Amino acid sequence: MRSIVTTEEVKALIQAVDKADSADELLEAVKALAAVRHEVAIPKLIEVLGYNNPGAAVAAVDGLIDIGEVAVSYILEKLDGYNYGARAWATRVLAGIGDPRALDLLLDAASNDFSLSVRRAAAKGLGSIRWPKLSSEDVLQAQMKVLDTLLVVSQDPEWVVRYGAVVGLQSLWSATAAVTLEPQKKILERFEEMLDIEPELVVRVRIQLAIAQLN
Repeated sequence: MRSIVTTEEVKALIQAVDKADSADELLEAVKALAAVRHEVAIPKLIEVLGYNNPGAAVAAVDGLIDIGEVAVSYILEKLDGYNYGARAWATRVLAGIGDPRALDLLLDAASNDFSLSVRRAAAKGLGSIRWPKLSSEDVLQAQMKVLDTLLVVSQDPEWVVRYGAVVGLQSLWSATAAVTLEPQKKILERFEEMLDIEPELVVRVRIQLAIAQLN
């Protein structure tokens, strides 16, 4: 939702980010800019994702997610030239928003990114894509791509990524329930396989919770 603050007020907040001369001051300035949820703030919040300040990056991520889908095109346009840190934070934003324009990027990140936290965020985000924004002709094909990817990601060597895949698969189950039974069958089969071989208790408990909720 667009903020009621004026463009000039947002520009003043952007200047405060630029003028910040300490990590703490930068963090507070970014929090203030993110809080207005204004489109004019988007480019600066994206820029902050590339700063060497995790606290400020988290605040920028939260702000961009709150701004929502209007931020997606800005992020996708600027993502190619980004450093790795910025790309990782931007993936978290796209996963949080769930806009299908980011689907290909999230599919790739969940499967191939070398950061386990990025793979986890992408896996969870794939389950929360806003499917009504796709045409009815494209939804099923896209959902099957997500299913195939998450089934592979559920075998990731890192347990936090497998956990993210379980969350994503549960969300995908719910999204496909009214369309076709094929995904549900494959998801349940994978959950049952994972219960037999999963070494981490927290992941097994999350799978059991998913099964209980879905049934």
